[in-house]
Amino acid sequence: MDINNIEICCGSIQSAVNAKDGGAQRIELCQALSEGGTTPSFASIKTAVQDLNLNVFVLIRPRSGNFIYNQVEIKTMQEDIIKCKELGVSGIVVGFLTEDCNIDKLLTKHFVELSKPLPVTFHRAFDECIDPFKALEDIIDCGCARILTSGCKTTALEGAPILKQLVTQAAERITILAGSGITHKNAANVIDITGVTEIHGSCKKLSSNGCEETEIDAVKALLNSFSL
Repeated sequence: MDINNIEICCGSIQSAVNAKDGGAQRIELCQALSEGGTTPSFASIKTAVQDLNLNVFVLIRPRSGNFIYNQVEIKTMQEDIIKCKELGVSGIVVGFLTEDCNIDKLLTKHFVELSKPLPVTFHRAFDECIDPFKALEDIIDCGCARILTSGCKTTALEGAPILKQLVTQAAERITILAGSGITHKNAANVIDITGVTEIHGSCKKLSSNGCEETEIDAVKALLNSFSL
């Protein structure tokens, strides 16, 4: 398995440093992971891209809570993406739902166009959709490159049966990125069961400063579990 197919979710710039030290090449950068993640600071993005030389996918989410946004929030997200492109990020991560828990195709298409030529990952808002198989087709139609999902369950291992169905239905039209609860102990099992070609893990642990941060040894263990 190629090392670039393992994405480490980093909730701070220190976590990004730790991911790099653990051997990671690709990260999803955000902040406030305890709230489901929000957009990180531009200084953190710049450091991760330019100083750490990582492939950085940036979460664009102005607040915690649901995935239905007003015009002020949408404008902010648009400006965040423009700035991210200027900073040289490798990809954008977004997610938009309607009030009836379907994909907001209009907004998703708009943000895919705005993000070009960068690939867009539709994040785990997907797992709140009323019909994940319809949602898959909607997201493909919007032009996204990936869907980050746990198979609509708490962890990817629990959601493995649905992940397998999504991979089959996707038929290589989009990448299914399996995430939530992924560790060196279960990653290979998730891949074997589901057929996913990419996985996403935070490898986090409570640090001495009282924050949950990506742990160097946990990243190494995850990468080494594939003899990378």
